[in-house]
Amino acid sequence: MTGIKNYSTFSPGIGGRIKKRIDDFKVEEISPDGKVCEIRAFAGIEKKELEKQWPENSEEREHLVLELEKFNLDLNDAIRRITRFLGVSRKRIGFAGMKDKRGITCQRISVWTPDYGKLKEFNSRYIDLRFGSWADERIDLGMLKGNKFEVTVREIGLSEKEVRERIEQCFKEMKGGIANYFGEQRFGGIRQITHLVGKQLVERDFEGAIMLYLTATSPGEEESIKNARIQLAETKNFSEATKAFPVKYRYERSMIHHLCKYPKDFVGAFKKLPKQLRYMFTHAYQSYLFNKIINKRIEAGIGLKEIEGDILEGGIPTAALFGFESELASGKPGEIEREALAEEGIELKEFQVKEFSEVSSKGTRKQIALFPEKLELKAVEEDEFTEGKLKAMVSFYLGKGNYATTVLREIMKN
Repeated sequence: MTGIKNYSTFSPGIGGRIKKRIDDFKVEEISPDGKVCEIRAFAGIEKKELEKQWPENSEEREHLVLELEKFNLDLNDAIRRITRFLGVSRKRIGFAGMKDKRGITCQRISVWTPDYGKLKEFNSRYIDLRFGSWADERIDLGMLKGNKFEVTVREIGLSEKEVRERIEQCFKEMKGGIANYFGEQRFGGIRQITHLVGKQLVERDFEGAIMLYLTATSPGEEESIKNARIQLAETKNFSEATKAFPVKYRYERSMIHHLCKYPKDFVGAFKKLPKQLRYMFTHAYQSYLFNKIINKRIEAGIGLKEIEGDILEGGIPTAALFGFESELASGKPGEIEREALAEEGIELKEFQVKEFSEVSSKGTRKQIALFPEKLELKAVEEDEFTEGKLKAMVSFYLGKGNYATTVLREIMKN
């Protein structure tokens, strides 16, 4: 469904399960200067109250840069809590990249001209803000070097010797590069529909896109939201949907309230979403097509190696993240890229959506091979939460825009 199909390593997997517990998945952002935003507040069982550093703004700079550490929170939710406390627009906060919800993550954010005194009073059970410094520029998407991951894989039904041997063998193979798939989280949580909505937006089927976003269901969803989605799909009664959709689904409810007032303003309804979420639809569709291109190369026997016609970046072959100004490869790689587009019935010019400019994309290219750095097996131990099973703790570094789940699926193969 998301185009993630082939393995690049041949070692047998260890199986198991990730993210069983919140602290099984830890992400520490690496800033452009190589500094790691270290997890400190949620390193133990309880949140640790850390000493804060609140420097004076002697040079009257506009942006306060902070480390944001969060526990089992979506970044948008964390930003909403901070801005609600400060009583300001969420547009004042900048960040370099989204981080996983289910896990413990640490990253930099910037706050434009904050109420310094009030910000010092911010306190949350699930958020820690610290290490302030003043800067002239806002932190924007992409302003990071990468991320460090520390992941615990649980419920492994192998011997310790087998686990160690399989992981070490996989690490050796991964040094030669693995398929740089966009991970499952790129496609929208348990429903996995973000790219499908993106395609309909590119095709300018705005009504179809809004109904898909609001009504698509997943077996993993709670019955209350599943029933509300089914009811809306059957009736298209937005007034009734305002009562049926649970309060915690605030994005859907905001869109539905808009459609109650303006039943045909589907683009306006999408604009009720935070700006960074609106971008994600087209990005997810581009990512799906990118994954398809990798699969086609593998199935054609080319794989990840360089051949004539490839466009290289840092000496590594790339594939298109399609947009209305995309430069496509030549030769066989170019044939594959054009074939992926043709199968979707999409032309490059369609990525310029004048009716909804925020989902337009000029396009770019991305390396098709991923080279994880500092791969380390930290421990193999008894899984204290599953009798008779083991857990393995691994850590590694990835450059920006790459996914930990891409590495983990090679290790686990399940």
